[in-house]
Amino acid sequence: MNRLAGYLWTRVNDLESLVGRVPLPAVLLVTRIALAVPFLRSGLTKWDGLGALSPSHLFLFRQEFKLHILGNAYPYPFPDLMAWAAAIGEIVLPALLIAGLFTRFSALGVLAMTIVIQLTIPSGWANFHLPWAAMALVLMQAGGGRLSADALLLGKPRVMVKPQSL
Repeated sequence: MNRLAGYLWTRVNDLESLVGRVPLPAVLLVTRIALAVPFLRSGLTKWDGLGALSPSHLFLFRQEFKLHILGNAYPYPFPDLMAWAAAIGEIVLPALLIAGLFTRFSALGVLAMTIVIQLTIPSGWANFHLPWAAMALVLMQAGGGRLSADALLLGKPRVMVKPQSL
């Protein structure tokens, strides 16, 4: 039985090593796209033609959306400015993520938006906000990878954590 257990453990380790060989540039590319898609799709719904916000988007920030902080709900400060910032951020930041341009800063911007969204819709943390935050943190730490505009413009990408150390 001991030999069988040793053999099985070796095979599991071999399989685990094989699974761990997914190229990091591919992982970062998929992560950039996965984080960008929900924000871009949401951003596209906020416009009523080129350069004009939809009235419903403005209405939400002026009347419906509240910031939930320490058990209280507060109206958004400067609701029109916040509506414009959200609409622009949900188009520009995902586009930058998909291209892999200014990846770390774009991911930081998406993380900031995610925090504000969490304060606005506290019930969405498990299904949406937590995965978005996790992906943003990965991209903030690792950058866009070799398959990014950052790598083309800046040369060899700087990855802070080597995949083997995870």
